[in-house]
Amino acid sequence: MNGKSKQEILESVPQKGFFGHPKGLFTLFFTEFWERFSYYGMRAILLFYMYNEVSNGGLGLDEGTAASIMAIYGSLVYMSGIIGGWIADRLLGSTGTVFYGGILIMLGHVALSFPGGVQALFVSMFLIVIGTGLLKPNVSSVVGDLYSPTDNRRDSGFSIFYMGINLGAFIAPLIVGTVGQSYNFHLGFGIAAVGMLAGLLVFVATKRKYLGLAGTNVPNPLSKTERKIVAGRVGIGAIIVGLLGAASSYLGILTIANFVFLISILGVVIPTIYFIVMYKSPKTTETEQSRLLAYIPLFVAAMMFWAIQEQGSVILARYADQRTELSSFGIELQSSWFQSLNPLFIIFLAPLFAWIWLKWGDRQPSTPKKFAFGLFFAGLSFLVMIVPAVINGTASLVSPWWLVLSFFLVVLGELCLSPVGLSSTTKLAPVAFSAQTMSLWFLTNASAQAINAQIVKFYSPDSEIVYFGIIGGASILLGVLLLALSPLIQRLMRGVN
Repeated sequence: MNGKSKQEILESVPQKGFFGHPKGLFTLFFTEFWERFSYYGMRAILLFYMYNEVSNGGLGLDEGTAASIMAIYGSLVYMSGIIGGWIADRLLGSTGTVFYGGILIMLGHVALSFPGGVQALFVSMFLIVIGTGLLKPNVSSVVGDLYSPTDNRRDSGFSIFYMGINLGAFIAPLIVGTVGQSYNFHLGFGIAAVGMLAGLLVFVATKRKYLGLAGTNVPNPLSKTERKIVAGRVGIGAIIVGLLGAASSYLGILTIANFVFLISILGVVIPTIYFIVMYKSPKTTETEQSRLLAYIPLFVAAMMFWAIQEQGSVILARYADQRTELSSFGIELQSSWFQSLNPLFIIFLAPLFAWIWLKWGDRQPSTPKKFAFGLFFAGLSFLVMIVPAVINGTASLVSPWWLVLSFFLVVLGELCLSPVGLSSTTKLAPVAFSAQTMSLWFLTNASAQAINAQIVKFYSPDSEIVYFGIIGGASILLGVLLLALSPLIQRLMRGVN
Protein backbone atom coordinates (compact mmCIF):
# COMPACT_ATOMS: atom_id res chain seq x y z
CA MET A 1 0.00 0.00 0.00
CA ASN A 2 1.14 3.59 -0.46
CA GLY A 3 -0.08 4.79 2.97
CA LYS A 4 -3.49 6.32 2.13
CA SER A 5 -6.29 4.85 4.20
CA LYS A 6 -9.88 4.64 3.01
CA GLN A 7 -10.83 7.27 5.58
CA GLU A 8 -8.13 9.68 4.34
CA ILE A 9 -9.39 9.28 0.80
CA LEU A 10 -13.01 9.91 1.82
CA GLU A 11 -12.04 13.03 3.79
CA SER A 12 -10.19 14.44 0.77
CA VAL A 13 -13.30 14.25 -1.43
CA PRO A 14 -15.99 16.99 -1.10
CA GLN A 15 -18.95 14.83 -0.08
CA LYS A 16 -21.74 17.17 -1.22
CA GLY A 17 -22.23 19.18 -4.38
CA PHE A 18 -23.50 16.97 -7.23
CA PHE A 19 -27.17 16.11 -6.71
CA GLY A 20 -26.46 15.29 -3.07
CA HIS A 21 -23.45 13.16 -4.02
CA PRO A 22 -19.69 13.79 -3.81
CA LYS A 23 -18.38 16.48 -6.18
CA GLY A 24 -16.03 13.94 -7.73
CA LEU A 25 -19.05 12.31 -9.31
CA PHE A 26 -19.26 15.39 -11.58
CA THR A 27 -15.74 14.78 -12.90
CA LEU A 28 -16.30 11.08 -13.51
CA PHE A 29 -19.81 11.61 -14.90
CA PHE A 30 -18.62 13.94 -17.67
CA THR A 31 -15.35 12.13 -18.36
CA GLU A 32 -17.27 8.95 -19.01
CA PHE A 33 -20.00 10.87 -20.86
CA TRP A 34 -17.52 12.01 -23.51
CA GLU A 35 -15.64 8.73 -23.62
CA ARG A 36 -18.88 6.86 -24.27
CA PHE A 37 -19.89 9.48 -26.85
CA SER A 38 -16.73 8.69 -28.77
CA TYR A 39 -17.05 4.91 -28.40
CA TYR A 40 -20.75 4.52 -29.17
CA GLY A 41 -20.57 7.08 -31.97
CA MET A 42 -17.86 5.02 -33.63
CA ARG A 43 -19.69 1.76 -32.93
CA ALA A 44 -22.97 3.05 -34.40
CA ILE A 45 -21.44 3.21 -37.88
CA LEU A 46 -18.57 0.71 -37.69
CA LEU A 47 -20.55 -2.37 -38.77
CA PHE A 48 -22.07 -0.49 -41.71
CA TYR A 49 -18.63 0.92 -42.62
CA MET A 50 -17.19 -2.59 -42.74
CA TYR A 51 -19.84 -4.24 -44.92
CA ASN A 52 -20.81 -1.31 -47.17
CA GLU A 53 -19.35 -1.44 -50.64
CA VAL A 54 -16.15 0.48 -51.32
CA SER A 55 -18.10 2.63 -53.77
CA ASN A 56 -20.30 3.72 -50.84
CA GLY A 57 -17.31 4.62 -48.69
CA GLY A 58 -17.09 1.29 -46.85
CA LEU A 59 -14.61 -1.59 -46.79
CA GLY A 60 -16.75 -4.14 -48.65
CA LEU A 61 -16.33 -6.98 -46.13
CA ASP A 62 -18.68 -9.98 -45.95
CA GLU A 63 -21.59 -9.34 -43.55
CA GLY A 64 -20.91 -12.42 -41.43
CA THR A 65 -17.24 -11.54 -41.16
CA ALA A 66 -18.09 -7.95 -40.24
CA ALA A 67 -20.48 -9.18 -37.52
CA SER A 68 -17.82 -11.47 -36.03
CA ILE A 69 -15.24 -8.67 -36.09
CA MET A 70 -17.71 -6.41 -34.27
CA ALA A 71 -18.21 -9.02 -31.56
CA ILE A 72 -14.50 -9.74 -31.17
CA TYR A 73 -13.73 -6.03 -31.14
CA GLY A 74 -16.22 -5.54 -28.32
CA SER A 75 -14.75 -8.54 -26.50
CA LEU A 76 -11.19 -7.23 -26.74
CA VAL A 77 -12.29 -3.77 -25.58
CA TYR A 78 -13.56 -5.25 -22.32
CA MET A 79 -10.90 -7.98 -22.08
CA SER A 80 -8.17 -5.34 -22.11
CA GLY A 81 -9.53 -4.12 -18.79
CA ILE A 82 -7.22 -6.75 -17.28
CA ILE A 83 -4.28 -4.61 -18.39
CA GLY A 84 -5.85 -1.44 -17.03
CA GLY A 85 -6.66 -3.04 -13.70
CA TRP A 86 -3.15 -4.44 -13.29
CA ILE A 87 -1.49 -1.11 -14.16
CA ALA A 88 -3.74 0.74 -11.72
CA ASP A 89 -3.20 -1.77 -8.89
CA ARG A 90 0.55 -2.07 -9.31
CA LEU A 91 1.89 1.04 -11.09
CA LEU A 92 -0.12 4.22 -11.57
CA GLY A 93 -3.30 4.13 -9.52
CA SER A 94 -6.70 4.48 -11.15
CA THR A 95 -6.73 8.20 -12.02
CA GLY A 96 -3.33 8.13 -13.74
CA THR A 97 -4.34 5.08 -15.75
CA VAL A 98 -7.58 6.81 -16.83
CA PHE A 99 -5.66 9.74 -18.33
CA TYR A 100 -3.34 7.64 -20.49
CA GLY A 101 -6.26 5.48 -21.61
CA GLY A 102 -8.09 8.56 -22.88
CA ILE A 103 -5.08 9.61 -24.95
CA LEU A 104 -4.92 6.22 -26.70
CA ILE A 105 -8.68 6.19 -27.37
CA MET A 106 -8.53 9.62 -28.99
CA LEU A 107 -5.63 8.53 -31.23
CA GLY A 108 -7.59 5.43 -32.22
CA HIS A 109 -10.51 7.51 -33.45
CA VAL A 110 -8.11 9.83 -35.27
CA ALA A 111 -6.71 6.79 -37.13
CA LEU A 112 -10.20 5.90 -38.42
CA SER A 113 -10.97 9.48 -39.43
CA PHE A 114 -8.60 9.16 -42.42
CA PRO A 115 -9.12 6.75 -45.33
CA GLY A 116 -6.65 3.95 -44.72
CA GLY A 117 -8.52 0.77 -45.57
CA VAL A 118 -8.43 -2.38 -43.47
CA GLN A 119 -4.96 -1.54 -42.11
CA ALA A 120 -6.22 1.71 -40.56
CA LEU A 121 -9.21 -0.19 -39.15
CA PHE A 122 -6.99 -2.62 -37.26
CA VAL A 123 -4.60 0.11 -36.04
CA SER A 124 -7.60 2.04 -34.74
CA MET A 125 -9.05 -1.05 -33.07
CA PHE A 126 -5.74 -1.79 -31.33
CA LEU A 127 -5.44 1.74 -29.90
CA ILE A 128 -9.08 1.90 -28.76
CA VAL A 129 -8.93 -1.61 -27.27
CA ILE A 130 -5.88 -0.79 -25.12
CA GLY A 131 -7.09 2.73 -24.29
CA THR A 132 -10.54 1.58 -23.19
CA GLY A 133 -8.95 -1.17 -21.11
CA LEU A 134 -6.95 1.47 -19.26
CA LEU A 135 -9.81 3.94 -18.82
CA LYS A 136 -13.14 2.20 -18.38
CA PRO A 137 -12.66 -0.12 -15.37
CA ASN A 138 -10.65 2.50 -13.52
CA VAL A 139 -13.23 5.27 -13.91
CA SER A 140 -15.76 2.96 -12.27
CA SER A 141 -13.27 2.02 -9.57
CA VAL A 142 -12.76 5.69 -8.70
CA VAL A 143 -16.54 6.10 -8.33
CA GLY A 144 -16.36 3.42 -5.64
CA ASP A 145 -13.61 5.40 -3.87
CA LEU A 146 -15.98 8.35 -3.41
CA TYR A 147 -18.21 6.42 -0.98
CA SER A 148 -17.74 4.39 2.18
CA PRO A 149 -18.86 0.74 1.89
CA THR A 150 -21.86 1.47 4.15
CA ASP A 151 -22.96 4.68 2.39
CA ASN A 152 -26.60 4.23 1.28
CA ARG A 153 -25.94 6.66 -1.60
CA ARG A 154 -23.56 4.15 -3.22
CA ASP A 155 -25.98 2.28 -5.53
CA SER A 156 -27.75 5.54 -6.32
CA GLY A 157 -24.41 7.16 -7.20
CA PHE A 158 -23.52 4.34 -9.56
CA SER A 159 -26.94 4.70 -11.20
CA ILE A 160 -26.34 8.44 -11.76
CA PHE A 161 -22.87 7.66 -13.12
CA TYR A 162 -24.48 5.07 -15.38
CA MET A 163 -26.90 7.69 -16.64
CA GLY A 164 -23.93 9.87 -17.64
CA ILE A 165 -22.55 6.98 -19.66
CA ASN A 166 -25.85 6.65 -21.45
CA LEU A 167 -26.31 10.36 -22.15
CA GLY A 168 -23.15 10.20 -24.22
CA ALA A 169 -24.23 6.92 -25.80
CA PHE A 170 -27.65 8.39 -26.69
CA ILE A 171 -26.39 11.52 -28.44
CA ALA A 172 -23.54 9.82 -30.29
CA PRO A 173 -25.49 7.69 -32.84
CA LEU A 174 -27.74 10.64 -33.69
CA ILE A 175 -24.76 12.87 -34.48
CA VAL A 176 -22.01 10.48 -35.57
CA GLY A 177 -24.51 8.08 -37.17
CA THR A 178 -26.20 10.79 -39.24
CA VAL A 179 -22.90 12.30 -40.39
CA GLY A 180 -21.36 8.89 -41.09
CA GLN A 181 -24.28 7.41 -43.03
CA SER A 182 -25.49 10.58 -44.78
CA TYR A 183 -22.17 12.23 -45.57
CA ASN A 184 -18.93 10.39 -44.86
CA PHE A 185 -17.92 7.59 -42.51
CA HIS A 186 -14.50 9.10 -41.81
CA LEU A 187 -15.99 12.45 -40.84
CA GLY A 188 -18.16 10.61 -38.34
CA PHE A 189 -15.11 8.91 -36.84
CA GLY A 190 -13.43 12.35 -36.60
CA ILE A 191 -16.33 13.64 -34.51
CA ALA A 192 -15.81 10.68 -32.17
CA ALA A 193 -12.17 11.76 -31.71
CA VAL A 194 -13.27 15.28 -30.74
CA GLY A 195 -15.60 13.77 -28.14
CA MET A 196 -12.75 11.93 -26.42
CA LEU A 197 -10.67 15.11 -26.41
CA ALA A 198 -13.52 16.89 -24.58
CA GLY A 199 -13.57 14.13 -21.96
CA LEU A 200 -9.84 14.48 -21.35
CA LEU A 201 -10.16 18.23 -20.88
CA VAL A 202 -12.92 17.80 -18.27
CA PHE A 203 -10.91 15.19 -16.39
CA VAL A 204 -7.68 17.20 -16.26
CA ALA A 205 -9.42 20.48 -15.36
CA THR A 206 -11.45 19.17 -12.39
CA LYS A 207 -9.77 16.08 -10.94
CA ARG A 208 -7.50 17.85 -8.41
CA LYS A 209 -10.32 19.90 -6.86
CA TYR A 210 -13.14 17.35 -6.96
CA LEU A 211 -11.51 13.91 -6.70
CA GLY A 212 -8.98 14.60 -3.97
CA LEU A 213 -7.09 11.38 -3.25
CA ALA A 214 -9.71 9.13 -4.89
CA GLY A 215 -8.07 6.79 -7.37
CA THR A 216 -4.51 7.64 -6.33
CA ASN A 217 -3.86 4.57 -4.19
CA VAL A 218 -1.61 1.87 -5.65
CA PRO A 219 -2.82 -1.00 -3.44
CA ASN A 220 -0.23 -3.60 -4.48
CA PRO A 221 2.78 -1.66 -5.89
CA LEU A 222 5.66 -3.36 -7.66
CA SER A 223 8.98 -3.36 -5.89
CA LYS A 224 12.10 -2.31 -7.80
CA THR A 225 13.04 -5.94 -8.28
CA GLU A 226 9.55 -6.82 -9.50
CA ARG A 227 9.62 -3.91 -11.96
CA LYS A 228 12.75 -5.29 -13.59
CA ILE A 229 11.28 -8.79 -13.77
CA VAL A 230 7.99 -7.53 -15.25
CA ALA A 231 9.77 -5.32 -17.79
CA GLY A 232 11.82 -8.30 -18.93
CA ARG A 233 8.79 -10.55 -19.20
CA VAL A 234 6.82 -7.96 -21.14
CA GLY A 235 9.70 -7.47 -23.55
CA ILE A 236 10.16 -11.20 -24.09
CA GLY A 237 6.42 -11.68 -24.44
CA ALA A 238 6.18 -8.93 -27.06
CA ILE A 239 8.99 -10.52 -29.07
CA ILE A 240 7.36 -13.96 -28.90
CA VAL A 241 3.95 -12.61 -29.93
CA GLY A 242 5.54 -10.66 -32.79
CA LEU A 243 7.43 -13.71 -34.05
CA LEU A 244 4.36 -15.97 -33.76
CA GLY A 245 2.26 -13.38 -35.58
CA ALA A 246 4.79 -13.03 -38.39
CA ALA A 247 5.18 -16.81 -38.73
CA SER A 248 1.41 -17.40 -38.68
CA SER A 249 0.86 -14.73 -41.29
CA TYR A 250 3.59 -16.19 -43.52
CA LEU A 251 2.16 -19.71 -43.21
CA GLY A 252 -1.39 -18.50 -43.84
CA ILE A 253 -2.60 -19.54 -40.37
CA LEU A 254 -3.35 -16.02 -39.17
CA THR A 255 -6.79 -15.60 -40.72
CA ILE A 256 -9.68 -13.56 -39.38
CA ALA A 257 -11.63 -16.76 -38.68
CA ASN A 258 -8.78 -18.33 -36.69
CA PHE A 259 -8.18 -15.12 -34.75
CA VAL A 260 -11.88 -14.89 -33.88
CA PHE A 261 -11.84 -18.49 -32.66
CA LEU A 262 -8.74 -17.85 -30.51
CA ILE A 263 -10.34 -14.84 -28.82
CA SER A 264 -13.52 -16.85 -28.22
CA ILE A 265 -11.46 -19.45 -26.32
CA LEU A 266 -9.63 -16.76 -24.35
CA GLY A 267 -12.98 -15.25 -23.37
CA VAL A 268 -13.63 -18.36 -21.26
CA VAL A 269 -10.07 -19.22 -20.18
CA ILE A 270 -8.94 -15.78 -18.94
CA PRO A 271 -11.70 -15.18 -16.35
CA THR A 272 -11.30 -18.77 -15.12
CA ILE A 273 -7.59 -18.18 -14.49
CA TYR A 274 -8.38 -14.82 -12.91
CA PHE A 275 -10.74 -16.35 -10.35
CA ILE A 276 -8.23 -19.09 -9.47
CA VAL A 277 -5.29 -16.68 -9.03
CA MET A 278 -7.24 -14.27 -6.81
CA TYR A 279 -8.81 -17.06 -4.76
CA LYS A 280 -5.48 -18.79 -4.07
CA SER A 281 -3.49 -15.60 -3.44
CA PRO A 282 -2.09 -15.36 0.12
CA LYS A 283 -3.24 -11.72 0.04
CA THR A 284 -6.88 -12.84 -0.15
CA THR A 285 -8.51 -13.42 3.25
CA GLU A 286 -10.97 -16.19 4.07
CA THR A 287 -13.89 -13.75 3.97
CA GLU A 288 -12.73 -12.42 0.61
CA GLN A 289 -12.49 -15.98 -0.71
CA SER A 290 -16.10 -16.59 0.27
CA ARG A 291 -17.16 -13.42 -1.52
CA LEU A 292 -15.26 -14.50 -4.64
CA LEU A 293 -17.22 -17.77 -4.64
CA ALA A 294 -20.43 -15.74 -4.43
CA TYR A 295 -19.22 -13.66 -7.36
CA ILE A 296 -18.94 -16.65 -9.74
CA PRO A 297 -22.70 -17.20 -10.35
CA LEU A 298 -23.13 -13.42 -10.68
CA PHE A 299 -20.35 -13.45 -13.28
CA VAL A 300 -22.05 -16.22 -15.29
CA ALA A 301 -25.41 -14.44 -15.11
CA ALA A 302 -23.85 -11.19 -16.31
CA MET A 303 -22.23 -13.05 -19.22
CA MET A 304 -25.63 -14.34 -20.30
CA PHE A 305 -27.14 -10.88 -20.03
CA TRP A 306 -24.41 -9.16 -22.06
CA ALA A 307 -24.54 -11.90 -24.69
CA ILE A 308 -28.04 -10.61 -25.46
CA GLN A 309 -27.55 -6.90 -24.79
CA GLU A 310 -24.43 -6.57 -26.94
CA GLN A 311 -26.17 -8.11 -29.94
CA GLY A 312 -28.05 -4.84 -30.15
CA SER A 313 -25.05 -3.39 -32.03
CA VAL A 314 -24.57 -6.47 -34.22
CA ILE A 315 -27.64 -8.61 -34.93
CA LEU A 316 -30.26 -5.95 -34.14
CA ALA A 317 -28.17 -3.41 -36.08
CA ARG A 318 -28.33 -5.67 -39.14
CA TYR A 319 -32.04 -6.21 -38.42
CA ALA A 320 -32.56 -2.44 -38.41
CA ASP A 321 -30.58 -2.01 -41.62
CA GLN A 322 -32.11 -4.88 -43.61
CA ARG A 323 -35.36 -6.09 -42.01
CA THR A 324 -36.95 -2.87 -40.72
CA GLU A 325 -39.13 -0.28 -42.41
CA LEU A 326 -37.00 2.84 -42.02
CA SER A 327 -39.80 5.36 -41.92
CA SER A 328 -42.23 6.30 -39.19
CA PHE A 329 -44.78 9.13 -39.06
CA GLY A 330 -43.32 10.52 -42.26
CA ILE A 331 -39.78 10.61 -40.86
CA GLU A 332 -36.99 8.83 -42.72
CA LEU A 333 -34.82 6.99 -40.20
CA GLN A 334 -31.15 6.08 -40.24
CA SER A 335 -30.49 2.49 -39.18
CA SER A 336 -27.75 3.75 -36.84
CA TRP A 337 -30.31 5.75 -34.84
CA PHE A 338 -31.66 2.57 -33.25
CA GLN A 339 -28.41 2.40 -31.28
CA SER A 340 -29.71 5.41 -29.32
CA LEU A 341 -32.73 3.50 -28.02
CA ASN A 342 -30.88 1.64 -25.29
CA PRO A 343 -29.28 4.75 -23.73
CA LEU A 344 -32.47 6.80 -24.29
CA PHE A 345 -34.51 4.43 -22.15
CA ILE A 346 -31.77 4.35 -19.52
CA ILE A 347 -31.72 8.15 -19.32
CA PHE A 348 -35.42 8.17 -18.44
CA LEU A 349 -35.45 5.06 -16.27
CA ALA A 350 -32.10 5.26 -14.41
CA PRO A 351 -33.27 8.06 -12.07
CA LEU A 352 -36.38 6.01 -11.30
CA PHE A 353 -34.32 2.91 -10.44
CA ALA A 354 -31.84 5.02 -8.42
CA TRP A 355 -34.76 6.47 -6.45
CA ILE A 356 -36.31 3.04 -5.90
CA TRP A 357 -33.08 1.53 -4.50
CA LEU A 358 -32.53 4.59 -2.29
CA LYS A 359 -36.17 4.63 -1.10
CA TRP A 360 -36.24 0.94 -0.28
CA GLY A 361 -32.87 1.05 1.51
CA ASP A 362 -32.37 -2.21 3.41
CA ARG A 363 -35.68 -3.58 2.06
CA GLN A 364 -34.53 -3.70 -1.57
CA PRO A 365 -34.03 -7.09 -3.29
CA SER A 366 -30.65 -8.74 -2.80
CA THR A 367 -28.00 -8.51 -5.52
CA PRO A 368 -28.59 -12.09 -6.82
CA LYS A 369 -32.34 -11.40 -7.15
CA LYS A 370 -31.69 -8.19 -9.07
CA PHE A 371 -29.44 -10.17 -11.43
CA ALA A 372 -32.19 -12.77 -11.92
CA PHE A 373 -34.70 -10.05 -12.85
CA GLY A 374 -32.14 -8.70 -15.33
CA LEU A 375 -31.96 -12.11 -17.03
CA PHE A 376 -35.77 -12.38 -17.24
CA PHE A 377 -36.07 -9.05 -19.07
CA ALA A 378 -33.12 -9.84 -21.37
CA GLY A 379 -34.70 -13.13 -22.39
CA LEU A 380 -38.03 -11.44 -23.11
CA SER A 381 -36.28 -8.85 -25.29
CA PHE A 382 -35.24 -11.64 -27.67
CA LEU A 383 -38.45 -13.65 -27.44
CA VAL A 384 -40.55 -10.70 -28.64
CA MET A 385 -38.48 -10.61 -31.85
CA ILE A 386 -40.01 -13.96 -32.77
CA VAL A 387 -43.48 -12.42 -33.10
CA PRO A 388 -43.07 -10.41 -36.34
CA ALA A 389 -41.43 -13.38 -38.05
CA VAL A 390 -44.31 -15.66 -37.01
CA ILE A 391 -46.99 -13.16 -38.10
CA ASN A 392 -45.53 -11.86 -41.37
CA GLY A 393 -42.69 -14.22 -42.23
CA THR A 394 -39.15 -13.06 -42.88
CA ALA A 395 -39.44 -11.79 -46.44
CA SER A 396 -41.16 -8.48 -45.66
CA LEU A 397 -39.99 -5.43 -43.72
CA VAL A 398 -41.29 -5.08 -40.16
CA SER A 399 -42.40 -2.13 -38.08
CA PRO A 400 -39.59 -0.33 -36.22
CA TRP A 401 -41.69 -0.57 -33.05
CA TRP A 402 -40.62 -4.19 -32.58
CA LEU A 403 -37.04 -3.03 -32.17
CA VAL A 404 -38.20 -0.28 -29.83
CA LEU A 405 -39.94 -2.88 -27.63
CA SER A 406 -36.91 -5.19 -27.65
CA PHE A 407 -34.52 -2.41 -26.62
CA PHE A 408 -36.95 -1.26 -23.91
CA LEU A 409 -37.13 -4.72 -22.33
CA VAL A 410 -33.37 -5.25 -22.32
CA VAL A 411 -32.92 -1.84 -20.67
CA LEU A 412 -35.20 -2.88 -17.80
CA GLY A 413 -32.88 -5.85 -17.34
CA GLU A 414 -29.78 -3.69 -17.65
CA LEU A 415 -30.88 -1.36 -14.88
CA CYS A 416 -31.54 -4.34 -12.61
CA LEU A 417 -28.11 -5.81 -13.30
CA SER A 418 -25.42 -3.47 -14.61
CA PRO A 419 -25.15 -0.58 -12.11
CA VAL A 420 -25.80 -3.06 -9.31
CA GLY A 421 -23.02 -5.26 -10.69
CA LEU A 422 -20.60 -2.33 -10.69
CA SER A 423 -21.50 -1.48 -7.12
CA SER A 424 -21.34 -5.07 -5.81
CA THR A 425 -17.99 -5.60 -7.52
CA THR A 426 -16.42 -2.75 -5.56
CA LYS A 427 -17.85 -4.26 -2.35
CA LEU A 428 -16.91 -7.90 -3.02
CA ALA A 429 -13.40 -7.18 -4.34
CA PRO A 430 -10.38 -8.42 -2.36
CA VAL A 431 -8.41 -5.38 -1.15
CA ALA A 432 -5.21 -6.41 -2.96
CA PHE A 433 -7.11 -6.83 -6.24
CA SER A 434 -9.55 -3.92 -6.11
CA ALA A 435 -9.01 -2.47 -9.60
CA GLN A 436 -8.38 -5.92 -11.09
CA THR A 437 -11.71 -7.18 -9.73
CA MET A 438 -13.40 -4.28 -11.51
CA SER A 439 -11.59 -5.51 -14.64
CA LEU A 440 -13.07 -8.94 -13.91
CA TRP A 441 -16.53 -7.38 -13.96
CA PHE A 442 -15.88 -6.02 -17.44
CA LEU A 443 -14.71 -9.48 -18.45
CA THR A 444 -18.36 -10.55 -18.16
CA ASN A 445 -18.95 -8.43 -21.25
CA ALA A 446 -15.72 -9.53 -22.91
CA SER A 447 -16.53 -13.21 -22.45
CA ALA A 448 -20.09 -12.71 -23.67
CA GLN A 449 -18.96 -11.01 -26.87
CA ALA A 450 -16.18 -13.56 -27.43
CA ILE A 451 -18.84 -16.28 -27.39
CA ASN A 452 -21.13 -14.09 -29.51
CA ALA A 453 -18.45 -14.02 -32.22
CA GLN A 454 -19.23 -17.69 -32.83
CA ILE A 455 -23.00 -17.34 -32.35
CA VAL A 456 -23.74 -14.33 -34.58
CA LYS A 457 -22.64 -16.27 -37.66
CA PHE A 458 -25.74 -18.45 -37.31
CA TYR A 459 -28.16 -15.54 -37.66
CA SER A 460 -30.07 -15.06 -40.89
CA PRO A 461 -33.66 -14.04 -41.64
CA ASP A 462 -34.52 -17.70 -42.21
CA SER A 463 -33.23 -18.70 -38.75
CA GLU A 464 -34.75 -15.79 -36.81
CA ILE A 465 -37.34 -17.77 -34.84
CA VAL A 466 -34.88 -20.44 -33.71
CA TYR A 467 -32.08 -17.93 -33.09
CA PHE A 468 -34.04 -15.52 -30.91
CA GLY A 469 -36.02 -18.32 -29.25
CA ILE A 470 -33.07 -20.42 -28.06
CA ILE A 471 -31.03 -17.50 -26.74
CA GLY A 472 -34.00 -15.78 -25.08
CA GLY A 473 -35.22 -19.01 -23.51
CA ALA A 474 -31.75 -19.83 -22.15
CA SER A 475 -31.60 -16.44 -20.40
CA ILE A 476 -34.94 -16.96 -18.66
CA LEU A 477 -33.99 -20.46 -17.51
CA LEU A 478 -30.71 -19.19 -16.07
CA GLY A 479 -32.63 -16.44 -14.26
CA VAL A 480 -34.88 -19.05 -12.61
CA LEU A 481 -31.81 -21.01 -11.48
CA LEU A 482 -30.15 -17.87 -10.06
CA LEU A 483 -33.31 -16.98 -8.16
CA ALA A 484 -33.35 -20.43 -6.59
CA LEU A 485 -29.69 -20.13 -5.56
CA SER A 486 -29.93 -16.56 -4.26
CA PRO A 487 -30.10 -17.48 -0.51
CA LEU A 488 -26.87 -19.51 -0.81
CA ILE A 489 -25.14 -16.77 -2.78
CA GLN A 490 -26.23 -14.19 -0.22
CA ARG A 491 -24.67 -16.21 2.61
CA LEU A 492 -21.38 -16.46 0.72
CA MET A 493 -21.33 -12.70 0.29
CA ARG A 494 -20.67 -12.35 4.05
CA GLY A 495 -22.79 -9.33 4.89
CA VAL A 496 -22.65 -7.59 1.50
CA ASN A 497 -26.12 -6.97 0.05
